[in-house]
Amino acid sequence: MARILTLTLNPALDLAIRLGTIRLGEVNRTESTRLDAAGKGINVARVLAGLGHDVTVSGLLGADNETAFVRTFAACGLRDAFIRVPGETRINAKLSEPDGRVTDLNGPGPLIPAHALDALTERLGSLLPGLDAVVISGSLPPNVPPAKLADLVRMARERQVPVWLDTSGAALVSGLAARPTAAKPNETELAEWAGRPLDTPEARLQAARRLNAEGVDEVLVSVGAEGVLWAWRGNALMAVPPRVQVASTVGAGDTLLAGTLHGVLSGWPRERSLRFATALAAESVRHVGVGDPSAVDFELLQQQTSIRSLPVDPHTGEKR
Repeated sequence: MARILTLTLNPALDLAIRLGTIRLGEVNRTESTRLDAAGKGINVARVLAGLGHDVTVSGLLGADNETAFVRTFAACGLRDAFIRVPGETRINAKLSEPDGRVTDLNGPGPLIPAHALDALTERLGSLLPGLDAVVISGSLPPNVPPAKLADLVRMARERQVPVWLDTSGAALVSGLAARPTAAKPNETELAEWAGRPLDTPEARLQAARRLNAEGVDEVLVSVGAEGVLWAWRGNALMAVPPRVQVASTVGAGDTLLAGTLHGVLSGWPRERSLRFATALAAESVRHVGVGDPSAVDFELLQQQTSIRSLPVDPHTGEKR
């Protein structure tokens, strides 16, 4: 299998809370709570390692509450190459209600000393040789400039290592300007980058194609229950997931990215890769945590995932 590095600059301990309908300003009783070592890149790494890949995790990790992360890395078979920084890794609360609504309460993350950023750059340089892909995921700590993320993208690309990017806001804008191999925005993040609403499939495809034209070879756009758009130069596929009971959407996008990258690195046809990844993301929303390809009905979920090529505009010869 492939050798992959995931970078998570702002990991988190995710406190997943299931409860009834939230009553603001009142006492609410929880149905269950769960604390997991997480962060988008770590979620991606867990899926990829479960699929048999050799995965190293790196980024910036608070030294004062690292125990849960160290245990998770060991349990999942992940190589730990995180740079430790003073203080605690943030805690994010995820409140899940019976109707599937999830409210995120995300902390900002610790302040990062300059020497830790230098150490991360040096660490990345030592890890890049022999890698098949780098995944850079998640938000930035409060004092890490978006330009730093762009530098990491360029560093990997200069070494001819494919980079898959999943972030948002100013970090996404800066990272995309560095021309990663692939990007996985959701529809809201893509609209923020485009600077206009993307309320229709046609508008989202147009924005994805614009990213292709600007040098991002693969654009994977997640649109929740509507499905997944995958656009590359001159081509596009749309996947519609099966209907499932939604318990939590946390980790679905990370599962989608990991599943797609797994298919690409395995040499699968794009249709097979997208079907697998979309079904795996659908599996993940049925419970807290990332998708499980060993679920007893996973093959059925794949069969229930529809894939179609988007038609060509007869006047322009382009996909629409």
